[in-house]
Amino acid sequence: MSSINVDVSLKGSLRNADTPCDMAEIEEIDFSRIFDRPPRPLNMDRQRSCDERSLSELSTGLPIPSPRPSSRVENNFRLIDHLNFLPSPGRRSGFNTPLSQFGVETHPTVAEAWEDLRRSLVYFRGEPVGTIAALDNSEEQVFVRDFVPSALAFLMNGEPEIVKNFILKTLRLQSWEKKIDRFQLGEGVMPASFKVLHDPVTHNETLMADFGESAIGRVAPVDSGFWWIFLLRAYTKSTGDTSLAEKPECQKGMRLILSLCLSEGFDTFPTLLCADGCCMVDRRMGVYGYPIEIQALFFMALRCALLLLKQDEEGNEFVERITKRLHALSFHMRSYYWIDLKQLNDIYRYKTEEYSHTAVNKFNVIPDSLPEWIFDFMPVRGGYFIGNVSPARMDFRWFCLGNCIAILSSLATPEQSTAIMDLIESRWEELVGEMPLKVIYPAIESHEWRIVTGCDPKNTRWSYHNGGSWPVLLWLLTAACIKTGRPQIARRAIELAETRLIKDNWPEYYDGKLGRFVGKQARKFQTWSIAGYLVAKMMLEDPSHLGTVALEEDKQMKPPIRRSNSWTF
Repeated sequence: MSSINVDVSLKGSLRNADTPCDMAEIEEIDFSRIFDRPPRPLNMDRQRSCDERSLSELSTGLPIPSPRPSSRVENNFRLIDHLNFLPSPGRRSGFNTPLSQFGVETHPTVAEAWEDLRRSLVYFRGEPVGTIAALDNSEEQVFVRDFVPSALAFLMNGEPEIVKNFILKTLRLQSWEKKIDRFQLGEGVMPASFKVLHDPVTHNETLMADFGESAIGRVAPVDSGFWWIFLLRAYTKSTGDTSLAEKPECQKGMRLILSLCLSEGFDTFPTLLCADGCCMVDRRMGVYGYPIEIQALFFMALRCALLLLKQDEEGNEFVERITKRLHALSFHMRSYYWIDLKQLNDIYRYKTEEYSHTAVNKFNVIPDSLPEWIFDFMPVRGGYFIGNVSPARMDFRWFCLGNCIAILSSLATPEQSTAIMDLIESRWEELVGEMPLKVIYPAIESHEWRIVTGCDPKNTRWSYHNGGSWPVLLWLLTAACIKTGRPQIARRAIELAETRLIKDNWPEYYDGKLGRFVGKQARKFQTWSIAGYLVAKMMLEDPSHLGTVALEEDKQMKPPIRRSNSWTF
């Protein structure tokens, strides 16, 4: 696939992406003007990119022109609109050479990171099928969730074959019979991980999948299927190759995943009801119910599936169901999960025991349940999606992954995305500190820690999931920063990470309020810490990579309606 030169506006003038410039200049890019001129003509033999179809077009069959951005906030999002009309660059990013494509000498951390990432490759019958979780682990175990940043690194470096192999191998494992203690799981469940088993006698290799039967707490992963759909779309977008997604087995795999999460039942919310430990926070941490991470990934997977499903009889049935669910889910999340200073004050003044459709306090949240820390944490400018909403309960903690995915999937409106970035800048010490990036803030302590975690010795305060700092989150932050036109935030975070990561041997997480200490049980040479850093560097070097991981805003998606008197979605 031929590469595409991306023209970038620097300080009011246009400069070609292959022209040397330094990182200080890149930081000052006006992201609202990167693609002001129409994209260069593509190969006319190719079908129109499926990314161009909005939800309304899919549901009505008619193209609807997008309105012209009317504010500076919306202008910052024009970058992703244009990126989705272009295939991602086909050339390698330049990190295998002494100089990057901008002519800037690469950081010495980059070369070592690539060397370690390649050492982590896992082979099955001579083909790479994934990456091991950590290089200090002798078992060739590949975790679906952990492999995502590795897959993105290889895609952005022009090496898609390993991603294709991974997608097909996990797809085969999905078809296995899945039983835990004689109870059968849903047909569409994707494995949490798989191992390559070597028979020393016959010299044969087999794959062994784990669907939760070996996991801590025996919880099946809800997010594996969503990450699989995300990677399938990332592969298709990066390579321009639609043949993989169009394979009957891939189409069936998507439909099975969608059947699981779109099934109707007793739940009155469009969000997904989940157990504790079913996502990145894979231990008991009080994220049960409707955690933001799962809802944002659910939204992302549904939007990716819309772009990948064939427009046949079976596909169209799912398109209709997805479209309805997306509209309901976006309304619910943008309305009830969003908090800023105004919304905090509204909750503070809530009345309780309200009945009927006119209720304002729909979830019967008791104002006295508001935690003390949030009044000081909430800045005048800024906001975020809280961790959970369910009857009589709001989890006001900050969850990094869910908020970043909300930006990348356009679950967050442009205004909400900007507010999330404002929050990160305003609360830099709390959310970034000395090592990016807090997975959850704040930590839970004392009696609350005992009740919520079950006295979990790994999730003590400011450690691991309980307020620890995770370098893997760098790629998510960087992508969100580029999409919102704030690359300087990502650059600052990456520079912080570069002072420690190699010296500390790529730990999985850091401990302490500022992330100053290597995690007490952190694995070294953690692959997703390595890959997350590389993906962040490549996106900052070449912002057009953003199209691989982010989706444009759907102009027809209804904005949140404040204080609606109707409970109808």
